[in-house]
Amino acid sequence: MISHGKELKVFAGNSNPALAVGICQSLGKKLGDSVAKRFADGECSVSVHEPVRGADVFIVQSTCKPVNDNMMELLVMIDAMKRASAGRITAVIPYFGYARQDRKTKSRDPISAKLVANLITRAGADRVLTLDLHANQIQGFFDIPVDDLRGAHLFANHFVDRFGKGNPDVMVVSPDVGSVGRVRSFAHKLEMNMAIVDKRREVANQSEVMNIIGDVRGKTVILLDDMVDTAGSLCNAASALIELGGAREIYACASHGVLSGNALERLAASPIRELTLLDTIPFPADQPACDKIKYLSVAPVFAEAIERIYEEVSISTLFE
Repeated sequence: MISHGKELKVFAGNSNPALAVGICQSLGKKLGDSVAKRFADGECSVSVHEPVRGADVFIVQSTCKPVNDNMMELLVMIDAMKRASAGRITAVIPYFGYARQDRKTKSRDPISAKLVANLITRAGADRVLTLDLHANQIQGFFDIPVDDLRGAHLFANHFVDRFGKGNPDVMVVSPDVGSVGRVRSFAHKLEMNMAIVDKRREVANQSEVMNIIGDVRGKTVILLDDMVDTAGSLCNAASALIELGGAREIYACASHGVLSGNALERLAASPIRELTLLDTIPFPADQPACDKIKYLSVAPVFAEAIERIYEEVSISTLFE
């Protein structure tokens, strides 16, 4: 039961328009009429071509590459809606950039994730809706409500359809110790055993695999991670599972396909048979297609969350 008279409106920036359209289709709504463009000097300009006064506005914008351009575009869109007297503004950020800069790792480091949280709040957002934050504590960086959705059930459904539930020949593997909690929950959904790849990272975006905790010999392995950036860690883990652990075949899945640098070349040369990603970030337009990559849509998940927020009912069931 809608307890207010506001109209629901969904707008999109330029980072992931296809996902925004999918969300609107799931909601049975038309995407809001707005344009975000660049001036000759690179400045961001936003024009909103329909009234939003008193409306419940949702702005869909992943802060993926080019991160700073997309972040600034989000901030300007929030400001435009606020100055147009929107009733409530929700920043829908399927992929939250700067999430890996969530703490100081050495002297005089910034905590950029906190800075970004401050910018979004001060721009005028009333709440944030995102998916699979790299670090859960980022929710506490905001002084406004943050709903961090989960994508694991999409992967669970995908792999249950492929391998069935409780298949003894399939194991779920964490690519590092830091992901054990997420992977344990995922393995519980699939009713499968799990293993851990123990690695040591000496330099950013590089890792050295040390050993494998668990017996994966002769098994089909599902690697689960929250994001794939340069794909170095994922491909090293996959190679170790084959060469050291004796795994039979490797499947991988991750919520966010950042796919920076030569990630696609690494994936093509790796023993990974298939990498399943969520469409929080579009496939790089300047890269050739990769046969190993498959996308699952998060549009229905975000659409349901948006509808529940609009109707002011609980969304806690979406976290289960």
